[in-house]
Amino acid sequence: MSINYTERIPNNVDLGSNRILQRALEHWQPEFLNWWQELGPRDFQVADVYLRTATSVDAKGWATYGFVRMPEYRWGIFLAERDPNRKIGFGDSFGQDVWQQIPGEYRATLRRLIVTQGDTEPASVEQQRMLGHTAPSLYDLRNLLQVNVEEGRHLWAMVYLLHAYFGRDGREEAEELLERHSGDADKPRILGTFNEPIRDWLSFFMFTYFTDRDGKFQLKSLAESSFDPLARTCSFMLTEEAHHMFVGDTGINRVIKRTLEVMKELNTDDPEAIRKAGAIDLPTVQRYLNFWFSSSLDLFGSEQSSNAASYFANGLKGRPDEAQYEDHIAGNTSFELGVPDGSGGVKTEQIPMRNAMNEVTRGSYVRDCDLGVKRWNRLIEKAGHDFRLALPSTRFRRNIGAWAGVPTDPQGNPISHEENDRRKAGWLPSEGDQAYILSLMHGVYEPGKMAAWIAPPDRGINNNPVDYEYVRMA
Repeated sequence: MSINYTERIPNNVDLGSNRILQRALEHWQPEFLNWWQELGPRDFQVADVYLRTATSVDAKGWATYGFVRMPEYRWGIFLAERDPNRKIGFGDSFGQDVWQQIPGEYRATLRRLIVTQGDTEPASVEQQRMLGHTAPSLYDLRNLLQVNVEEGRHLWAMVYLLHAYFGRDGREEAEELLERHSGDADKPRILGTFNEPIRDWLSFFMFTYFTDRDGKFQLKSLAESSFDPLARTCSFMLTEEAHHMFVGDTGINRVIKRTLEVMKELNTDDPEAIRKAGAIDLPTVQRYLNFWFSSSLDLFGSEQSSNAASYFANGLKGRPDEAQYEDHIAGNTSFELGVPDGSGGVKTEQIPMRNAMNEVTRGSYVRDCDLGVKRWNRLIEKAGHDFRLALPSTRFRRNIGAWAGVPTDPQGNPISHEENDRRKAGWLPSEGDQAYILSLMHGVYEPGKMAAWIAPPDRGINNNPVDYEYVRMA
């Protein structure tokens, strides 16, 4: 398959002169397009969509807007500009030159880190492939499809690294990224959260707020890597990841805003009355928040991890925003960790700081998540209601780490399995909740119109009005 490497695949990696990489991508590109047609957004492949495309890494080129059909989207390969003076920022080799090639002893570990990150990108596209059928507006449909094509480009970014730096092993891993599928019984995606079905838009907004925010922190950690091409790749990906979290943040905000409007119209906060009026009651929002936040917590791994210690020591994966820390070696410091005491209580352990790197990153993630919750609560408070949304404890509903399988309430207090079974319907979406949310899901495709359960956005995209025809159906 002949590809114009300056037009079809915009890049800043001199792809046009790299024959080995060209041959690898000429084999992989058709397989990617087959995957996109089969498991990408369903039934919108021939629609003209107002999409943002990256054509360069500078301010003018990274966000070029125009109508395009998704299979013709220009999935490019971009690395942030190289800093020739960049040094290793953490670990045992702190202050030494970063690597432009991979030291042999770290090839397998770095390959696995890249594959795990890369696997999440097509997984979320697969999870969301049917959502376009129930989009609450053309504005939201466009945002969904923008998220999808950018996840596709993030897959390209990881595949570039595999092809360019890992030889035959990398090529085989790149092929397997298209062979695993979200929720597949035989070949599921690597991380559990990316096998959860996303059947409704409330889940989509929660996913883009909480799970894509995990992606932000994973990319920030890898952007600190001593392997400079990986660091530069992830730095550029972060510019696009911000939009995904914006979709989630503003989506949840709009759901709450519409609910508050209905509560004011009816002069009640009764959940059943609000549901009869076609809005989503705040306790249901809280239960969905509990589910997706707790699912995303496991993506950071165990609180105490020898792998995390090794990644840090060897300069493979750092803490997000490593420059903010005073101690970049973390060789003789400790971290205080609360763990189950085996008798229904909690005890404190001191563990080496390097072994606690997952928990340090998770803590930064939690604080970042809470900023949005505070914004949503200000809306509720301003409307004169006492209800407040809250993040559950990081101990709640964990499947990985010290608290895996240990039941707690949302405040993190250990409880019995019997109490957990009795009360979890009040903490997590029930079958009834899910059925109700699904009953609200109907596609709205007239420009400027919105589904009744969500408020319109404050502004449109790229200075266009909210009622702009962001998706032109075939």
